[in-house]
Amino acid sequence: MRALRGLWRWRRNPLRRATDLAEAWVALVALVLIAVAAPVLGCLVGVAAQDSLQRSVREQRHDRHLVTATVIRDLGEAPLDTDPDTTTAHEARSRVVAGWTAPDGTRRRGPVLVDLKSPRPGEHFRLWTDPHGRMTTRPMDSPTAATHAVLAGIGAALVTAALVECGRRAAVWRMVRRRYAHWDQAWDRAGPDWGKAGTGS
Repeated sequence: MRALRGLWRWRRNPLRRATDLAEAWVALVALVLIAVAAPVLGCLVGVAAQDSLQRSVREQRHDRHLVTATVIRDLGEAPLDTDPDTTTAHEARSRVVAGWTAPDGTRRRGPVLVDLKSPRPGEHFRLWTDPHGRMTTRPMDSPTAATHAVLAGIGAALVTAALVECGRRAAVWRMVRRRYAHWDQAWDRAGPDWGKAGTGS
């Protein structure tokens, strides 16, 4: 990383400029932020995401119910899988009209996607519903929530490191521009007499 290469400007050198030392400070601060602040922020985001997602897991487990549904008639093979988390690409998906009893005791009926190759009327399968019997997806499990939290933490750490590096580059770019401007001013002052005999005498 270029932040590490900026640290060489700390060494003693009679030609070292003030901007060289400033670049070294910028590189050191960026290195500390990337090595310390980015992981700490990633951990904080991961812990916050873990708490939120595990709370969602508990709420979904409380609010979603697995009921037994009965096939009324087959509607044919489903064209697309609408819930890729619940099935693999190799499982057959069929559309059927099914009936089931909601957790509140009311009877429900409607089209459903099922993992049955050739569903027959009267065949039973399991279905996730909300407390009012409306179809819903299966509740998130704890390992999936933990995985999402870890990914959120890693993403936050990487974004922080990238922002720090962008800030370092912007600061160095401004310093280099200022240095070039000072050089241009010095050349403008020396330019009219440059190369003439007796210059500087």
